[in-house]
Amino acid sequence: MNILGIDIGGSAIKAAPVNTVNGTLAAEKIRIATPQPATPLAIAEIIAEITENFNWTGAIGCGLPAVIRDGIACTAANIDAEWIGIDVVELLSTRTGLETTVMNDADSAGLAEMHYGAGTKASGTTIVVTAGTGLGTALFRDNILIPNTELGHLQLHGKNAEQIASAAVRTKLNLSYSEWAKRFDDYLHRLEELFWPDLFIIGGGISKAHAQFFPHLTIQTKILPARLRNDAGIIGAAAAVLR
Repeated sequence: MNILGIDIGGSAIKAAPVNTVNGTLAAEKIRIATPQPATPLAIAEIIAEITENFNWTGAIGCGLPAVIRDGIACTAANIDAEWIGIDVVELLSTRTGLETTVMNDADSAGLAEMHYGAGTKASGTTIVVTAGTGLGTALFRDNILIPNTELGHLQLHGKNAEQIASAAVRTKLNLSYSEWAKRFDDYLHRLEELFWPDLFIIGGGISKAHAQFFPHLTIQTKILPARLRNDAGIIGAAAAVLR
């Protein structure tokens, strides 16, 4: 069964049909720059364009950088504050005319890794961390998602953790992987002391360079790189339709 997965990010919106049997992209993905300001109406227009581009008539799943409860955005991270209080399911369903499922973007990436990627054999407590523009997290207990954890906003050294340890910070400050790893290690230690997970899965684009920073991490918890990397958000958004 193919479902259109859409990953809405602060810098880009990515989408592709997904084979939800094996978690692979069923067509070449498209990438469109996120409109600025990233208002609900502006992004809804992009979503409609995407469905038209694929001539899509079936269900769609979307990951949004926000806490989602009952289809309503309760926060807005790296998108316009106008999203707060918006019924995202109603907005996108109305604009596209298609059945729509929406979940937090980090949760969708985590769902993909647990169902099709590095977490397929995981048990106990797993935390998926996506390091990109911010720090996204998805928390699982025995493969059951505990949604909307938003642990990238924990306090670390007196600041929001993603202001210290996101991949975007590494780029902005021109840090080497070893320099950035010290910051990321501090963040993982904070998660470790709060949750004592059995496994960390590290995703986001930076996961492809895991060999350059994993050796500098000092946490006790087992750690794995994400397998699906930047496609995880698309795949997980599609898989969320079947939940």
